[in-house]
Amino acid sequence: MWKIYALLSAVFAALTAIFAKVGIQNVDSNLATAIRTVVILFVAFGIVFVTGTHAQIPNITKKCWIFLTLSGLSTGASWLFYFRAIQLGKVSEVAVIDKFSLVLTIIFAAVFLHEGLSIKTVAGALLMTAGTILLL
Repeated sequence: MWKIYALLSAVFAALTAIFAKVGIQNVDSNLATAIRTVVILFVAFGIVFVTGTHAQIPNITKKCWIFLTLSGLSTGASWLFYFRAIQLGKVSEVAVIDKFSLVLTIIFAAVFLHEGLSIKTVAGALLMTAGTILLL
């Protein structure tokens, strides 16, 4: 089932780039990011309250709060840089460089989470790196 969610994530990420490029015309990229963030905030908390998972908030550990906060800060930085990049460049070129995050994620997962690297994963990461370099 996770593969279906991952594929849907990829589809919506692609649509995000297209919608954002059209939406940021004549709008400051930081303001556009803030508007997008507010929309996401309402949607995410709407889902949390509709599903009743808001009751779990008191059970979240300090460690989880710290790492979720760091994740949120990283996401915010990523979005701010991404929106500025697509405002200044072509979405098709920005997206390729942005998706180099896949290779960085593989490396970070191996280093920090001690996830194993298969030959297939290393080969895929090398191909993604080559593709990114080719399209620069």
